Amino acid sequence: MARNPVAQTAFGPMVLAAVEQNEPPQRRLVDDDLAELFLPAPLRWLVTATRPALARRLFIGASEWTGRGLWANLACRKRFIGDKLAEAIGDVGAVVILGAGLDTRPYLLTRQVRIPVFEVDLPVNIARKAKTVRRVLGGPPLSVRLVALDFERDDLLTALAEHGYLPDYRVFFICEGVTQYLTEHAVRRTLEGLRPAAPGSRMVFTYVRRDFIDGSNRYGTRTLYRSVRQRRQLWHFGLLPEEVEAFIGEYGWRLVEQAGPDELVQRYVEPTGRKLKASQIEWSAYAEKI
Repeated sequence: MARNPVAQTAFGPMVLAAVEQNEPPQRRLVDDDLAELFLPAPLRWLVTATRPALARRLFIGASEWTGRGLWANLACRKRFIGDKLAEAIGDVGAVVILGAGLDTRPYLLTRQVRIPVFEVDLPVNIARKAKTVRRVLGGPPLSVRLVALDFERDDLLTALAEHGYLPDYRVFFICEGVTQYLTEHAVRRTLEGLRPAAPGSRMVFTYVRRDFIDGSNRYGTRTLYRSVRQRRQLWHFGLLPEEVEAFIGEYGWRLVEQAGPDELVQRYVEPTGRKLKASQIEWSAYAEKI
């Protein structure tokens, strides 16, 4: 399978979810008993090595070499998304995950409710996901559809419709850790594609601050900036918190809630007693279609 630098980023969030599973329940930031199974063998061995508490602390510390606070960022955004989905699940008819990667959320969700779940990602990630699901579960549940798409070039609604998506669905859209990898053109193209979504649809998404993208504030993560902006040019798009409401409002979405890193740490990390701080570069937002 051809290597794609963006596609390769799918592993990191699932390693985090799997390592968090090794924490005692009361200290766990993410609860996902499928995460380790969805990883390739070398990464499963790595997760196994973090079962002792000292090894886990060392691993988390080492993982933040590129940017302090990124572990808490990823864990908290997953919790935020999970909370919003749980609140809305009885009021939506489908879930669409944009940039699904190796996310196990669709397969955990089928334990609770059977509604259509559309996993949208690059063709290389969809091929990997299909292979992984066959290995772990024997195949995808009938309610889960894998949709290959290039956000920069392909039409989102056309791709979804080819897999059974109906325009009158009230949908819960998830866009986790995706927008920074797209150009502004692709972000706007995606939002334009979601414009026909039924009123009452929900969208939860994360974004990186624009002042980090343009280099005017690197928030103490110079190594990360060099990696994603200078050497590999992986990240392209950002917003400022005060811009979000107007930006999504252009496409018929009403901002319901916006949560910064400090608020998410207070909400999710502090109750566990863990001493983790979050990076200031990433925020989470929740919106409703009007």
